[in-house]
Amino acid sequence: MTDHAIEIHGLRKTFGERTAVEELSFTVAPGSVTALLGPNGAGKTTLVHLLATLLRPDAGLATVAGHDLLAEPERVRASISLTGQFSAVDEVLTGRQNLIMFGRLQGLSRRAAKERAAQVLADFALTDAADRPAGKYSGGMRRRLDLACSLVVPRPILFLDEPTTGLDPRSRHQLWEVVDGLRATGTAVLLTTQYLEEADRLADRVVLIDHGRVKAEGTPAELKAAVGQTVCAVRVEGEEQRETVARLLAELRPRIEGGEIVVPDASAAVTAGIARRLDRAGIEPSGLTLRQPSLDEVFFALTGAGAHAEDATADSGAAW
Repeated sequence: MTDHAIEIHGLRKTFGERTAVEELSFTVAPGSVTALLGPNGAGKTTLVHLLATLLRPDAGLATVAGHDLLAEPERVRASISLTGQFSAVDEVLTGRQNLIMFGRLQGLSRRAAKERAAQVLADFALTDAADRPAGKYSGGMRRRLDLACSLVVPRPILFLDEPTTGLDPRSRHQLWEVVDGLRATGTAVLLTTQYLEEADRLADRVVLIDHGRVKAEGTPAELKAAVGQTVCAVRVEGEEQRETVARLLAELRPRIEGGEIVVPDASAAVTAGIARRLDRAGIEPSGLTLRQPSLDEVFFALTGAGAHAEDATADSGAAW
């Protein structure tokens, strides 16, 4: 019996002339959260579909919960739950009815399905809305119900494909708490996300892939350390002023990321020099900090791509 919840060696998948997954190899430990990150067309959702037996690899080996992906696909499917990017719940049925239906489809008796539905509703803070049609739920509630349906029958491995896309911050944090709880029960979670802060917050390990290959893997702290020196982040108000600051600091190779102008490989002396230059230009920043690189900087440094891009995998159109 393998010590890994998921073990991948040289996995490959092509669509015509395009290679979506190329020689991918990594492992996922039981009771851990592994975040899968990558830019456009990196192959993240393709990989999830391969591991869930929705696609067949062209080459390579993989085991899921100790079961061979090709030789034992039924045992693989019996060991996993999958929550995709789009809701799978029936909007006409109530939350409770959806959960009972999913339980029955997975072999639970009617009584067991009802009991399990009640428990999962409580776990996901949906008891008060249990008997309302799912179509009346808010986006966050519907996403929690979608995840709850995947967990009516507990499995040792859970695939989460962008579970918090489009959710407000409160709903996102509620789902993060759910994922933390799953890890505590020993569930292995493979997470794709378009929010690098989410990977930083949840992941025990991060696997960064680009063009179907692993570019780097490790803990968030290890990946940040690998990028090297600290960065200087300048925060000013307004897009026009950010562009002005970026031009002013052009020789320092700044990047505009969200509301900040980020200067890589900065030091205390460089930061002091930036402050003096801004002062001479009559620009008063709302923030000027010297800090460790974020996963955004890791992502940019290792892929050369901007953060928060959307995945364009040919088979799914899914986001990373």
